[in-house]
Amino acid sequence: MMKNKKILWQSAFLLFLIAGTVIIVRQQHSTPYQKDKGFIFGTVYNITYQHDKSLKDGIEAELMRVDNSLSPFNKQSVISKINRNENVKADKMFTDVFTLAQKISADTDGAFDITVAPLVNAWGFGFKNDTRPTRHAIDSLRQLIGYEKASLADGTVSKKDPRVMLDCSAIAKGYACDVVAGFLRAKGIENFMVEIGGEIVTSGINDKRLPWKIGVTKPVDDSLSTNQEMQTVLNVTNKAMATSGNYRNFYYKDGKKYAHTIDPQTGNPVQHNILSATVLADDCASADAYATAFMVMGLDRAKAVLDRHPELMAYFIYSDGNGKNAVWYSPTLRDKIAE
Repeated sequence: MMKNKKILWQSAFLLFLIAGTVIIVRQQHSTPYQKDKGFIFGTVYNITYQHDKSLKDGIEAELMRVDNSLSPFNKQSVISKINRNENVKADKMFTDVFTLAQKISADTDGAFDITVAPLVNAWGFGFKNDTRPTRHAIDSLRQLIGYEKASLADGTVSKKDPRVMLDCSAIAKGYACDVVAGFLRAKGIENFMVEIGGEIVTSGINDKRLPWKIGVTKPVDDSLSTNQEMQTVLNVTNKAMATSGNYRNFYYKDGKKYAHTIDPQTGNPVQHNILSATVLADDCASADAYATAFMVMGLDRAKAVLDRHPELMAYFIYSDGNGKNAVWYSPTLRDKIAE
């Protein structure tokens, strides 16, 4: 008798679990995907997520928090005040990004460096005025460059020279993706893709019940961003991805092409063989920073860093010895390349 009761109880419990699972699956299938887009940090964002209503207001509030902390174009941001040497306490966002940036700078021998802003400005704005910075000007600015020249303790940034300037542009978009992803996860959302200016975080599945697929654009000269031809497509789920490339950011001057990525150590635009560096990591801020560092380092030095970091995966498009485009990618990335 007791045995029969136990069997009945177990059967009822099993039926309850099955019914609950069916209800959850039906809800997952019936819950729509929201698609929000807008403009932030001087670029476009596209965010897709499965939820019964739009969370755009909340998402944009999170993005504005990042802007108020890290945007050098926002005169009232924390980083702008630090650059003006005002007495300001670093908030958590700035502290998170600064700490990670310093760690990656040390790991890449300074190839990634958030103090490179004066050199970037000299080359970028100089070309807009149709002049190239002189060797003397570059050498003078190099005295202000170096991640060791800034430190953070108890919420206060200290500089070895008050003229040192910080620019987190090569990590902030990735960090913002992480912030929005955290916001969505806090709402219980499991299926989403966050994309800000080409930096991406994905989770779960897309609206077709398939893994998220992200394309890597062919690196052809495309300063107007009109080329959408894909080099490859990656299955990217529960990962962050960032791409850095000079094929959309360059100048021609006197018949010579100058890339927008500046080598902090030489003070000049990089001349290495990597045309496009795509990095997959567990967080997008790291992917963003390492993608920039690898553009500066070149193929061989980038591979050496990857050897130390099995948690990172990379897809490089580079110019071989004959001037033709070639591809190298981490062996662990092979299974993610869509056929």
